[in-house]
Amino acid sequence: MLCFRGKGPHLSASSQSWDVDLFVIGGGINGCGIARDAAGRGLRVELAEMNDLASATSSASTKLFHGGLRYLEYFEIRLVREALIERETLLRAMPHISWPMRFVLPYHRDMRFDVETPTSKLLGFMMPWMKGRRPAWLIRLGLFLYDHLGGRKILPATSVVDLANDPAGRPLQDRFTKAYEYSDCWIEDSRLVVLNARDAEARGARINTRTRATRAERRADHWVISLESANGEMRQVRAGMLVNAGGPWVKDVIEGVAGINASEGVRLVRGSHIVTRKLFDHDKCYFFQGEDGRIIFAIPYETDFTLIGTTDAEHADVGTRPVCTTKEADYLRKFAASYFSQPIEKSDIVWTYSGVRPLYDDGASSATAATRDYVLKVRSDGGAPMLNVFGGKITTYRKLAEAALEKIMPFFPGATGPWTAGVAMPGGDFPMDGFDRLVADLAQDFPFLEQRQARRMVRAYGTEAREMLKDADSPDDLGQDFGAGLSAREVRWLMDREYAHTAEDVVWRRTKLGLRMNDEQIAALDKWMQENQT
Repeated sequence: MLCFRGKGPHLSASSQSWDVDLFVIGGGINGCGIARDAAGRGLRVELAEMNDLASATSSASTKLFHGGLRYLEYFEIRLVREALIERETLLRAMPHISWPMRFVLPYHRDMRFDVETPTSKLLGFMMPWMKGRRPAWLIRLGLFLYDHLGGRKILPATSVVDLANDPAGRPLQDRFTKAYEYSDCWIEDSRLVVLNARDAEARGARINTRTRATRAERRADHWVISLESANGEMRQVRAGMLVNAGGPWVKDVIEGVAGINASEGVRLVRGSHIVTRKLFDHDKCYFFQGEDGRIIFAIPYETDFTLIGTTDAEHADVGTRPVCTTKEADYLRKFAASYFSQPIEKSDIVWTYSGVRPLYDDGASSATAATRDYVLKVRSDGGAPMLNVFGGKITTYRKLAEAALEKIMPFFPGATGPWTAGVAMPGGDFPMDGFDRLVADLAQDFPFLEQRQARRMVRAYGTEAREMLKDADSPDDLGQDFGAGLSAREVRWLMDREYAHTAEDVVWRRTKLGLRMNDEQIAALDKWMQENQT
């Protein structure tokens, strides 16, 4: 049994050779969530991410905290219930980067779906005339379960919408006269990762970005991890336990870094999105069902745009950078256009992005059917323990971290228990209904801010926006303006506190100002950042 080496005064003699208790490989949402939880329990934690935080899967999501309505068709009841409960827990902890949204699910009786799910198979067996259809009563039943499985307290319940008389019906084709409207939530995914990392660091963890774990050697009671930084510096860290949260690279870490044969399989599934010009004027989202059994969302995005996604495609090689292919972009355009009254042209697309989801290989017949649940495996035979993290979805990252710590705790019996539920993220220490008040107060106290800029600042930084602006009396006090309202002071904050090193880190992950900045502005920002690294 390994001994706890936390913040308490007692250190076991047998563990004096360890530098840290946990070493986490992977700076996505799972790695940073586990690091935060563990640091808050008194464990000494270090994390290494080979690129930027959230540089892969965790910045390429559909930006939703959601229960996963379609997972009910696959009878993934536990996953859906856990995610539904988590929505409201997370909303309370981060009301600046997460907020409720209403989703409109258009329906008409002649819709057909060429899809095989456990539910469709059961329906086809019991009622053959229903083959290829999701009847209205089935959708309503699913939404009833969605409303009640998670003990919903904050979010409003499902309602029926008359599309002929509701603003949500105006962008849609006339054949859609009825819809169901239900609740889920938005999340700024990249910022969620960064805030978890910041909170972990504030609780004693060490966060290393652009640092690759090149080798992990197993000893009887600890690991020796070899690290290489971006500038070529090498060092070693001794850890009581290794946590592999490598995401798409989870199997590479097991076999290539730790030198262990992996018995578990990983299914790499690429999810691509397109961002278009603004397609509708209201603030609701759409949930569209396709004849191929897929679903996509069309979501208001960054005020002036619409986000459409996602695809599910097999991705063969983790070493191949995922991109939204022309075929995938056309698929999403045509899928959405089968609902909207106006076509979506290629020229309407302003940006695309794609990420690889590392799903646990449960033998499902298709990428769409593969489980989104997480699987945690501990290896403690033959030496120091190693925890491998497979799968997961952003909504349940906090529960995944708690489940991971349950498996870690037996090796560190002196650590404290669960604590993260309801604990605010940096900048999130204000009431859920206090966002507009925060914006108004910021605009009043810093009158040189345009209303739109004040709103963006609070959305990104919450109560910390005031700390960032400090004693500024005019835009000049914020330093160089790089465009789209991005100032040198904000960039310095992102570099000093949020691990940003390049313009890409700033304009595509910490913010989405890349949608509003041109190539010259981004290049100037990158040059300034390289010249001002500390």
